[in-house]
Amino acid sequence: MLNALEVFTTVTVGVMVGVEFSVAFVMNRIFNALPGDSGQLGRAHGGRMLGAVMPFWYMGSLILTAVWAIAGWHHHGTGLVVTAGALLILSVIMSILLLVPINNRSKTWTPENRPADWKQQSNRWDRYHYVRVAVLIAAFALLVAALT
Repeated sequence: MLNALEVFTTVTVGVMVGVEFSVAFVMNRIFNALPGDSGQLGRAHGGRMLGAVMPFWYMGSLILTAVWAIAGWHHHGTGLVVTAGALLILSVIMSILLLVPINNRSKTWTPENRPADWKQQSNRWDRYHYVRVAVLIAAFALLVAALT
C-alpha cells in the first residue's frame, strides 16, 4: 500500500510540476507573441481556469506528501519526503503571498479595464512563478529520489 501511495504522490506532484513548467516556459511565451490584446486575454482566461484548479492540486499534493512521510516514517528516504513537503509548503506560501494577489487582479482584466501597469504586474507574476517552478522541481526531484 505504501508503494502505491509513493507512486501516486510522485505522479500527482510530477504532473503539477509539468503544468506549472508549461505555463512558465510555453504558454506565457505563446501569449506574449500573440497580436494585439489576445495575449492579455489568454493570460486572464488561464488565470481564471488554473486559479480555480491549482489550489486543490497544491493542497492535495502537500497532503499526499505528508501522508507518505507519516506512513513511511521508518523507511528509507523519509528525510527526502519531509524536505519535499517543506518545499511544497514554501510553494503554497509563495502562491498565497506573491502570486495569487496578482492573479486575482489579472484574471478580471480586459483591454478596456486593465491598469496602465498591467505588463509590469504580469512580468512580476512571471518572475515569482519562475522561482515557484524551481521550488516545485526541487520537491519533485526529492520525491523521485525517495522512491529509490
